[in-house]
Amino acid sequence: MCQILIIEDEENLAAFMVKGFRKYGFTPTVVSDGEQALQATQESVYDVILLDIGLPVKNGWDVLRELRARGDERPVIVVTAVSDLRKQALAAGANDYVPKPFRFMDLLAVVRRQLGEE
Repeated sequence: MCQILIIEDEENLAAFMVKGFRKYGFTPTVVSDGEQALQATQESVYDVILLDIGLPVKNGWDVLRELRARGDERPVIVVTAVSDLRKQALAAGANDYVPKPFRFMDLLAVVRRQLGEE
């Protein structure tokens, strides 16, 4: 079963993603700030990480930089409401970018692509 770390501080959106991923056989875990995210990535194995940029405590850019600086090569998909960040996200080390709002099936397709399933 594929483990997904969802780093999202908006509860309703996180719940929407959890419901969708569970429906398709994934095992999602949610954390709501950047410090929790970094701790979670050290304590558990995740196949893919969904990362919001506008997080409390430590923002998504800092999380992404720290993950890459410590050699973490897991796929990171930036999922953010801030428009036009695709180039910046990819340059910072993200594997892909999904703008909010999104259709769940579009997000699922990006996740599957990063996992080599499509």
